[in-house]
Amino acid sequence: MKGIGFIGGGNMGFALAKAISSRFPETAIHVCDLRRERVELFERELIRVRALAGASAVAEAAEVMFVAVKPQDIQTVLEEIRDTDRLLISIAAGVAISRIEGVCNLARVVRVMPNTPCLVGAMAAGYAFGSRIRPEDRELVRQLLGAAGYAAEVDERLLDAVTGLSGSGPAFVARLIEAFIEAGKGLGLEPEVARNLSLQTFFGTAKLLADTGMEPRKLVEMVSSPKGTTVAGREVLEASDYAEVIGDTIRAATERSKELGR
Repeated sequence: MKGIGFIGGGNMGFALAKAISSRFPETAIHVCDLRRERVELFERELIRVRALAGASAVAEAAEVMFVAVKPQDIQTVLEEIRDTDRLLISIAAGVAISRIEGVCNLARVVRVMPNTPCLVGAMAAGYAFGSRIRPEDRELVRQLLGAAGYAAEVDERLLDAVTGLSGSGPAFVARLIEAFIEAGKGLGLEPEVARNLSLQTFFGTAKLLADTGMEPRKLVEMVSSPKGTTVAGREVLEASDYAEVIGDTIRAATERSKELGR
């Protein structure tokens, strides 16, 4: 492989580059960004980094390139690389594959919706392929995204749902964790203890479900001893509209993603 290019060196682009560089240390990383400090971060933290002057230089040097710029900036980038026939992976939210293919009419296009846990190698992402993708591209994309966490192929129309569920989801989960911390503090726990217990409870629960394949409902039953503390708490939680509130939250984020795409 000639190398992986990153047009845009923001947080998400850097996180993906870091994960890929760690998994495939023999692969060169080419990067461009208008902010010199972002390029310097790549050079300082990653191995085999080559800083380039602009998007067209990245497109020429790299076999695969991530377009990791804000949606409002992508048109300028696409115009600069319009003649490329490379594998182009866009993480620009709401920018349709058809729009990218319409400008870069030789590129093989992939659209990805990552999320911020990518920063610690725990990404949850959805991705969709464009019309010119080759069979070998599919496996390469799976490997590159898998270096940063979990990634699932979906129809492009479902990327809005991915945005609502896992793209925006870390903010919603963080609010729940915040509520747990505040409840612990309100009961007299030291702030650091309340924070650590809350974080480990969320982390441990997710890990238990992931590692065992257990359904959430089964875990609820496992923890709920008759007339015990969990049952007392569940009576309050399950008498509320918690499921509807969470569903409405994710649907609202999904609908907003659709609006931005239009």
